[in-house]
Amino acid sequence: MAKSITEVLGIKYPIIQGGMAWISDAKLAAAVSNAGGAGIISCGGRTTEYVREEIRKAKQLTDKPFGVNVMLMAPNKDEIVDVICEEKPAFVTLGAGNPVPYFAKLKEAGIKVIPVIPNVKLAKRVAAADADAMVAEGMEAGGHIGVLTTMALMTQVIPEIKDIPVVMAGGFGDGRGLAAAMLMGAGGVQMGTRFLVAEECSVHENMKQKLIEAVDTDTIVTGLTLGGAVRGIKNKFSTEFVQKENEGKTSKEELIRMATGTNKLAAVEGDVVNGMMQAGQSLTVLQKVEPVATIIEDIMKQARETLSAAATIKL
Repeated sequence: MAKSITEVLGIKYPIIQGGMAWISDAKLAAAVSNAGGAGIISCGGRTTEYVREEIRKAKQLTDKPFGVNVMLMAPNKDEIVDVICEEKPAFVTLGAGNPVPYFAKLKEAGIKVIPVIPNVKLAKRVAAADADAMVAEGMEAGGHIGVLTTMALMTQVIPEIKDIPVVMAGGFGDGRGLAAAMLMGAGGVQMGTRFLVAEECSVHENMKQKLIEAVDTDTIVTGLTLGGAVRGIKNKFSTEFVQKENEGKTSKEELIRMATGTNKLAAVEGDVVNGMMQAGQSLTVLQKVEPVATIIEDIMKQARETLSAAATIKL
């Protein structure tokens, strides 16, 4: 079995916090790292100045390892990578594009590289390019998603990657999921949606309340016709958007214009009617707002209990 992400990053628990655009800031990242996981600052939609300030702020809030997520679709991705190399967080996750060209520069700066991958082909490619670990993200995740489920990825990716941790993402929200992933050979899990209801999470209170009220079938996937599927909570915007997509009467350019800025509208401004509330499918575990440390300790307690009970199963 490959090493755990705890060994690679020097963290206590095999939990990485997902990089969520407009949400994952220094405060949340530091809280997760201080609680034993690995927090992440998101660069999605942000300026280089913001990224630099948040990295420095996180260093003041924690002495534990934390990372930065780079969305490779961003027009300023190269400038952001330069800032990251100068500020030197412990690691970087890279998604929504080809991460390999950035490996050498980041590693030269002493930063561990953890690309986000959606299939076996890319998993093999980044492993061969000397990634330190990888995140295999299933379509149950919130935000930008691929076409394979988390179980399908675990079944097919983990056996192919021998020497580095495969951190699983997409639909993980409790200790049972963590235990299941570890039993299948994962090196840890990444959770994003679970931390949206943390006290330290800056997402607007309106969105937190909608998440707490949500039931298991309350997500919807937009953008399937645009080549960039995004999962979020059903509301006026998302259901009307999908209806227009399915009708086929609205141009691609108009659909993109309709979607632009809607993530920030929900997450920052609190418009949960006209904004896109990006979230994954594991929703019923989001029952109340509580500190990050409580969330992580509860996850770990349940994971240990689940693994202990698994040892008694007879097949």
